[in-house]
Amino acid sequence: MNLKVLKTPRLTEKSVLQKEVSNQVTFMVNKAANKIEIKRTIEQVFKVTVLNVNTISNRGKKKRMGRFTGRRPDWKKAIVTLKEGDKIEYFEGA
Repeated sequence: MNLKVLKTPRLTEKSVLQKEVSNQVTFMVNKAANKIEIKRTIEQVFKVTVLNVNTISNRGKKKRMGRFTGRRPDWKKAIVTLKEGDKIEYFEGA
């Protein structure tokens, strides 16, 4: 199954706090990706050791523009716990 697993990192107040306190980083991932694929991809791309992966599926919000209604797309979030001492350089500049 060839799919792009990682989409973008999530840099919010909560995710930055999780990174500092418990060495966890947060990514938006493909909806079809499972925990094993997410773990494998992060270990290969960033050369770190992943201890745990938690995933959350979020439904898109309903939005209106005047009389027209629509929905934002559904998305999936992965919270990845890294081994003590490992870090992802992308998040260090934040």
